[in-house]
Amino acid sequence: MTHRTRIKLCGLSRPEDIQAAAIAGADAIGLVFYPPSPRNVSAQQAATLLADLPPFISSVGLFVNASLAEVQQVLRIAPLSMLQFHGDETPEQCAQIAEAVARPFLRAIRVRPDTTSQDLLESGQLYRGCSSLFAGLLLDTWSDAYGGTGKVFDWSLIPEEIVHQAVLSGGLNVQNVTNAVRSLRPHAVDVSSGIESSKGIKDAALMQAFVNAVRAGDTH
Repeated sequence: MTHRTRIKLCGLSRPEDIQAAAIAGADAIGLVFYPPSPRNVSAQQAATLLADLPPFISSVGLFVNASLAEVQQVLRIAPLSMLQFHGDETPEQCAQIAEAVARPFLRAIRVRPDTTSQDLLESGQLYRGCSSLFAGLLLDTWSDAYGGTGKVFDWSLIPEEIVHQAVLSGGLNVQNVTNAVRSLRPHAVDVSSGIESSKGIKDAALMQAFVNAVRAGDTH
């Protein structure tokens, strides 16, 4: 059976980005609710974007240290299908918010230079033990700031036990994602800066090229 890697295109902020993601064949789109980010959208902007989202494409809301009230306020306006916690939230905080709004959640783990495979394995076990709504780990590269760095971490750190459920992120682009998919076989990949013509501005041609590069990895 051919492996089919799921693809999340993150940081979309314009209606044309949604259309391009759908045409390219994305499985999920990510919307950023973090004001310091150049990709930040308001709840009302998100609602407008989601109104153009075709069926069977998941919508993921990225939050950084947001309160339950803040998440609830967004969801009252924008019907996201999944949450992504990208800050310093504890397992208990992630579980509390996810259960209060009845949404599955991804936990972003920013992989530090001193992170070990055992650390990642234990993180997955910890979050899974906290909530049945835990959907998996999104593995990103460490940065002092929150959000994507555009840099790759050491993929060899990812334990075999979790890679088939993990979302690989951090520095992925058209040039390296085929090899990432071939060598790791992650459940999904996540890209933001790697499909941009300039910071925060998505490029439809790069989006299509990225999806094509993932599919090239799937077929070998």
